[in-house]
Parts: sequence; structure tokens; C-alpha cells
Amino acid sequence: MGIILDGKALAAKIREEIKAGVEKLASRGVTPKLAAVLVGDDPGSVVYARAKEKVCAGVGIAYELHHLPGDTREGDAVELLAKLNADPAVHGILVEFPLPKQINKWRILDAVSPLKDVDGMTAVNRGRLLAGEEGLFPATPQACIEIMERNGIEIAGKHAVLVGRGETVGRPLIPMLLRKNATITVCHTKTVDVARHTREADIVVAAAGKAGLITGEMVRPGAVVVDAGINQTEKGICGDVDFESAKEVAGFITPVPGGVGSMTTVLLMKNVLKAVSLQGLG
Repeated sequence: MGIILDGKALAAKIREEIKAGVEKLASRGVTPKLAAVLVGDDPGSVVYARAKEKVCAGVGIAYELHHLPGDTREGDAVELLAKLNADPAVHGILVEFPLPKQINKWRILDAVSPLKDVDGMTAVNRGRLLAGEEGLFPATPQACIEIMERNGIEIAGKHAVLVGRGETVGRPLIPMLLRKNATITVCHTKTVDVARHTREADIVVAAAGKAGLITGEMVRPGAVVVDAGINQTEKGICGDVDFESAKEVAGFITPVPGGVGSMTTVLLMKNVLKAVSLQGLG
């Protein structure tokens, strides 16, 4: 049976590290602040925005939510972002998605300063990630890397098979794994015989958004299985990996819930501190 990689315990440890970083900044007269922009009343977005407020409070990061009506014009949203970019008291900016249909997602993202883009979604930060340069990068793929490295799992030289090429996790994870000197295979909806690839992997990362996609028979004995999926089913929340069968074969495995997802928000807070540093304030 595989060793379960506990994301909750690791998130608690990282949270303490962030608190120490916030205290260090406070001694220099800097209070890190995160500003969130929410347009409309999408139930999930409202919940996420409030959850981030709670996490910020827990680590000492200031938080402000700009909740705009659902009929807000794109130009008005861009104007707000310009003000937040120019505000020296705001160190991180994130935009909650989805946006109303009258607002173009990419125009809004392009309006966020790359130095304050704590979601790592701007074209500039995506380019920096691909180029191997420093920048602000998405939290969930970072969590996939962090949960392995913090548990002493070697990535360099290993064959990592990534199942899923989505914009949020899969695509940014490719250059992140390359930075760690992994050899990468990417599987997606057009891949023929996904199981053939996953059975050859030292590391399997599931990020396809399909419950139970990766089963135990698709995993090489002793392999590392990182589940970055989250799905709502009749039985509750589950990942992209059939945990019960996969844990009997894998050497290490992340649960859902309690794995990668538990670390995502805390790594977003870590990005706020990184943003402070990139702005020359840390």
C-alpha cells in the first residue's frame, strides 16, 4: 500500500512559514495585501472569495474584496484593475472566474500587472514560466511539485506522465516539471491508450477533470501518483484517480480531498509574499 501524501499537514507547515515571512515584512513596515476582484454573483466564486479572506486573516495578510455588479462593463473592470496596479499598498491581485459574458477574460488578465498577478495567469508570467525565468506562477501546479519535493520525492530524471492539458493545471505544469528536469509525456482526450503511457511512468499526475479516470491497473507498482483533479459526484468530492485501487499499487499517492487541493490557497498566499519581493519591497 502506498504512502499517503498529506496535503493538509504540509499546508499547515507552509502556513507557519508564511506567517514568519509576514512578521519579517511587518518589522520593515510592510503589510502584504491581496485584492480580489469579483464580478457578478456566481455562487462558487463568492464562496472562494470569502474563503481566501479567511486564509489571509490566518497568516496576517490584508485582504480587500472588490465585488462588482454582474452588468459591469469591461472598461470599468479594467479601470479598477489599473487603480489596483497603481496602489502601492496592494501587492497581489486576483480575478475570480467565471466572468460575465460581456467581459473578455484575456483583456481582463492583460490588465493585471505581472508583478501583482498572484494567480500567474497573465501572458507575461506564462511567458516567463516557459522561458525558465522568475515570475509568479499558478498555485495548483506549484502544489503538485511542492507536495513531492517536501516529501523527499526526486523528480529529476524521472518519467512523469501528465494526464490533462487544461489551462489551469496541465499546461503550466509542463514547464514546471521541465524545470525540475523530468522527462514528460502529456496525455489528453486524443491520446490513444492512455494506460500504456501511465504504466510506464515513475510519476503520474492526473489533471483531466474526470472522476476515477486513473485506476490501479493503470499505475506501475511503486510509482508516485499525484491527483490534481476535483470532481463533485453523488458520493461526494473525489479526484481523477480511483484512490482505493491506486493506493494498493502506488509507492506514494495524494488523496482527494486532503492532498493537492489543500495546499492551493496557502501557496497563493506564498505568491503574495513573492510578489512583495518582486516589487522590491521584501
